Amino acid sequence: MIANIKKVWHTEHIRKKIIFTVLMIAVYKLLSAIPVPGVNVDLLTAFSESLRQNTQLAFFGSLMGGGLEQFSIILMGLAPYINATIIIQLLAVVVPSLEALKKEGEQGQKKLNNYTRWLTIPLALLQSYGMIYLLNSVINVGNLPIIDTTNFWGVMLPAMIMVTAGTMILLWLGDLITEMGIGNGSSIIIFAWVLAAVPQHVLGYVNAENYTLLLLLTILTVAVIYIIVKFTEGYRKVPLIYTRTGRDERSHFPIRVNQAGMVPIIFAIAIITFPTLVGQILSTRGSGRAQEIGTWITTNLSMQNPSWIYIALYFLLVLGFAFFYVSITFNTTEVAESIQKRGGYIPGVRPGKETAEYLQKTSDRLNLWGGGFLAIIAVFPYIMTKIIPFFNISIAGATQIDFLISGSGLIIVVGVILDIIRRIDADMKSFDYKKFY
Repeated sequence: MIANIKKVWHTEHIRKKIIFTVLMIAVYKLLSAIPVPGVNVDLLTAFSESLRQNTQLAFFGSLMGGGLEQFSIILMGLAPYINATIIIQLLAVVVPSLEALKKEGEQGQKKLNNYTRWLTIPLALLQSYGMIYLLNSVINVGNLPIIDTTNFWGVMLPAMIMVTAGTMILLWLGDLITEMGIGNGSSIIIFAWVLAAVPQHVLGYVNAENYTLLLLLTILTVAVIYIIVKFTEGYRKVPLIYTRTGRDERSHFPIRVNQAGMVPIIFAIAIITFPTLVGQILSTRGSGRAQEIGTWITTNLSMQNPSWIYIALYFLLVLGFAFFYVSITFNTTEVAESIQKRGGYIPGVRPGKETAEYLQKTSDRLNLWGGGFLAIIAVFPYIMTKIIPFFNISIAGATQIDFLISGSGLIIVVGVILDIIRRIDADMKSFDYKKFY
């Protein structure tokens, strides 16, 4: 492995890509330290500590690659862009003109990407208002506002514009990394944010002298990384036979076990986090029936103190969204038509409708395993929080037991590392091939 690393580093164009990527990540970390104009900087330390105790928002921030802890100009991270991408993908299924663009190949995809970026701007403005107001309402900083939300034109609007600009700058940095660095830029930004939280997580257990739990979580983290790699790289080979050349040519059509990637978890978090945050506001600011509803929500659907109702609902949401997303992105009818047009068929299955049904059934079975795996990874920390006390292992005041990297973060980390390895391997082969010219 060391020999391969040396070989990669001594390849000049790859070394330049690595250095450029690291510099862009440094710029990103610098942006995450610049607070939004109008923020009470004297309260930032207390705000960061209070935010870490609010698992819902802290997890959302780490997943989207934002700068919640410092109330920075990249407060929303890439969340608006991710939401815009999901919306455009959904619209491409129901809007004929967008569906036609999707089928036009690279040029059509460029137009869809432009639409996604334009949609990101209004979404970022709306979400920045909601997030700024939410942080000011939910996070307790000695009963003092971290930002004056009552002054819309003088404070809120400039803050919203800066946060929107921060998201677009972050998106631009991601594009630069994609074009001139290694890997997918947006994924690498989120990847860097997820890894940045690991040292603090480990130090928390070290400072509490909770070495038994730290050792257990380290072993579990390594084991889960191995399992995620297997699931991420695993696929089912559907056999194909082509008869166009006058003789049978055997091939296969691969269907991945984990077809949806991280999208189901992102969808589920958006759904299950919203009522919890609303419940917090109702329980603290409401009265009468509204306060009772808010109290019930925060008691039964809290990420900080998850009930079995919360765990079951979260599990079902991730599994359900896995099937929903794959049903949109994997059109078995189009695949069956493409196979038939090229003179292919699946042994024992008629071309056309029966092929589409066979692919759909195979995809659903694989998605049951892939989606179930994602759901288990997502709810694992909450289940551990419930069962660890039965083994008389102290959790040192922690409200939640998780891997050294969050389960969802592990899926991101593994996916990004595998993508980087594939890209570098392809660059290395291209570099070796050019020697023959």
